[in-house]
Amino acid sequence: MKKLANGVEMPKLGLGVYKMTNRDETLQAITTALDTGYRAIDTAALYYNEQEVGEAVRHSGVARDEIFITTKVWNDDQGYDETLRAFEVSLKKLNMDYVDLYLTHWPVAHKFVDTYRAIERLYDEKLIRATGVSNHHQQHLEQLLATANVAPMVNQIECHPYLTQQPLRAFCAEHNIAVTSWSPLGRSHVLGDVTLNELAKKYQKSPAQLVIRWHLQHDLVVIPKSVTPSRIEDNFNVFDFSISAQDMAIIDALNRDERFGQSPDSFNFDHLK
Repeated sequence: MKKLANGVEMPKLGLGVYKMTNRDETLQAITTALDTGYRAIDTAALYYNEQEVGEAVRHSGVARDEIFITTKVWNDDQGYDETLRAFEVSLKKLNMDYVDLYLTHWPVAHKFVDTYRAIERLYDEKLIRATGVSNHHQQHLEQLLATANVAPMVNQIECHPYLTQQPLRAFCAEHNIAVTSWSPLGRSHVLGDVTLNELAKKYQKSPAQLVIRWHLQHDLVVIPKSVTPSRIEDNFNVFDFSISAQDMAIIDALNRDERFGQSPDSFNFDHLK
């Protein structure tokens, strides 16, 4: 578990449900994850599957307070009042009394500060257990920290061995902001890396398991996405080995500042990439 700034504990390994749009497939994936032992699900208004997330959780047999639910306000709904309304819609779709973590999805210019103010209000009203943002660079965080009554507790960013984000991670650590890695396997691009494959053989693990373990040992929260039951189970089977400090450094050295998603400095979602 990762203890957030306010003492709330967040599971360090969760299931991401980005692009899960088939209802049955989504329900099956979340059910498999919860049966396997996952206790965190990361969704967003944009993913159009909040309803399925809520349904799978309710039918799982696992108590709601044992499952950490994250969702996010989409760019078109940002601003103070707009965010409060968007949250109501998400909560209704999830059919829950509260959300564990609510995030600004992207730092929309001239809006993300007001969006975060709304998230602070939701926190004050105890509708969310923790506050956070996603895809925020240091300058975005500094803007929020200048006026926030409650600092963001989480920053969810693209992070993998080809994009280690070390300077941003250091800034977040300095301000007690937990970091969640989205696209932790680099949209599978890193899994063919020769070095990673050699190290995976050494530890008798798959490249994906090795990379997930790398995230965990860097004290990152990690949310690999898969709809394949066997892969969901494999991605969770990472607690029975440890990567040596020397091999962690070898993986760190693979960084090439390469993004497979969009940049917070130039994002454009006219056409989803």
